[in-house]
Amino acid sequence: MSDRLANGSGNTEAPLADIDAATKRLMSALDALESSVERRREADRDENELASRIQALGADRSRLADELDGSLVKSRKLERVNRDIAEKLDAAIGTIRAVLEGGEGR
Repeated sequence: MSDRLANGSGNTEAPLADIDAATKRLMSALDALESSVERRREADRDENELASRIQALGADRSRLADELDGSLVKSRKLERVNRDIAEKLDAAIGTIRAVLEGGEGR
């Protein structure tokens, strides 16, 4: 009977060792899973931050495009006014020359 007890306790240690090894593998797998989840969360945060930046850049682009359109309109108006003033100056210079030339002839 003492042989059976000795054999019985020896057999009990083997399953405990298997359970310990399985527990260690499970803990290792859970740690790896936790690390993977954390990396995924960081990637999602980075992705959300990138999406926010892209949205902000899009808003800036729209604002700058509107400002550029406004500047182009102002520039065209200034060009027209400049041409009108140049034409009026040319006419005034012509009138002054005509008056001066008319006065010299007397």
